[in-house]
Amino acid sequence: MIDGDTIVLGKLRIRIAGIDAPELDHPWGQKSKWAMVQLCKGQVITAHVTEELSYDRIVATCYLPDGRDLAAELVKQGLAIDWPKYSGGKYRHLEPEGIRRKLWRAAARQNGRMPPS
Repeated sequence: MIDGDTIVLGKLRIRIAGIDAPELDHPWGQKSKWAMVQLCKGQVITAHVTEELSYDRIVATCYLPDGRDLAAELVKQGLAIDWPKYSGGKYRHLEPEGIRRKLWRAAARQNGRMPPS
């Protein structure tokens, strides 16, 4: 795992599609990363790759063997937020109340008030 919205499968760096998780230097960044580690640990992850690229990463919707969407799981836990520009709002209904205030840097980045990292 790189962080809450980037994983490594084999030699590929994959940006999880449709969400934004806090960066590692944000107070919730480490927690988001370790939640992703716990979800993926020992699991075979299936990646449905999109045609998009995000910096040097492939963008994909990723699934656990039981069919759960990794992005949805992280959003439900309050450790990532929906990024409607890329998801079409697919995960917004899963966001816990007040999460955008808690993950303010990710929300600011989505609104163009911070550069993407």
